[in-house]
Amino acid sequence: MMNNAIFLVLLVLLLVIITISPDFVTMNNFRNILTQASTRIIIALGVGGIIILQGTDLSAGRIVGLSAVISASLLQAPSYAYRMYPELPALPILLPILLAAAVAGVFGLINGFIISKLNVTPFITTLGTQIIVYGVTSIYFDRPPYGAQPIGGLDPRYMKFAQGSFNIGGFILPYLVLYAAAVTLFIWVLWNKTRFGKNIYAVGGNPDAAVVSGVNKAKTIIIVFVLAGMLYGFAGSLEAARVGSATNNTGNMYELDAIAACVVGGVSFSGGVGTVAGVVTGVLIFQVINYGLAFIGVNPYLQYIIKGLIIITAVAIDTRKYIKKK
Repeated sequence: MMNNAIFLVLLVLLLVIITISPDFVTMNNFRNILTQASTRIIIALGVGGIIILQGTDLSAGRIVGLSAVISASLLQAPSYAYRMYPELPALPILLPILLAAAVAGVFGLINGFIISKLNVTPFITTLGTQIIVYGVTSIYFDRPPYGAQPIGGLDPRYMKFAQGSFNIGGFILPYLVLYAAAVTLFIWVLWNKTRFGKNIYAVGGNPDAAVVSGVNKAKTIIIVFVLAGMLYGFAGSLEAARVGSATNNTGNMYELDAIAACVVGGVSFSGGVGTVAGVVTGVLIFQVINYGLAFIGVNPYLQYIIKGLIIITAVAIDTRKYIKKK
């Protein structure tokens, strides 16, 4: 019961939603949930690796926003009248996406360096980075001559890259789901089938023992943060194309959803514990709850309260399990 208590609570909540509105269980709603969860899965997988290291990343959402603004500004349709770069020719779709991921990776590198080399706690480091990134995004976003207005008029190729889908025997499979599946497979292999993955769990479980065993603790932390940053960058580019525009507030609070999904999925703040399947499950559960509460017309402010209670419950259960293990 203790190991699965949070899942039982969420299951009860889901049953309440279905009881109130049986129409919730449809293939279209299922597809919408998967589509909306796809970018969140990519973000949560980046955050999950950091939590396994006994860390956290409060800058994730703002890095997502910066990446969204960068990719959207470089991939506006040539015919759009309010382009940020009027003279810029149509670029290959992947070039701005890779650039956004690289910029996001730089901020991940900064986080990792400060934490591993200067021994500043992850909470304070990423809180500071969160504020800095928001400032950088806002300066970039609020550029003349058009000022702070949503970056729209995106290139149709870019929109299709995120909003397109395959029709497989009558079942519509969105591209976003495929991207999330590819990232999930990559992270699963990295965490479970490589020496670096073993080092992540070793550093998270017992940093001192890992160092004695020959693991480069600083290098491991830096690489995890860089990889997380690049995942945020990719997710931000996809999110801008999925929504159809980007602002300096894109990605706001996404890091809290990612952290909550990881904790609900069994990634422990005590370090050294967590699975890819758990992270993905946590994201899907939260997305089902979010979508379901909105579907039955629950007050948006009440939704925040419910999500907050779920997070507190998940962390409380995780803490009790850790104390019992000790």
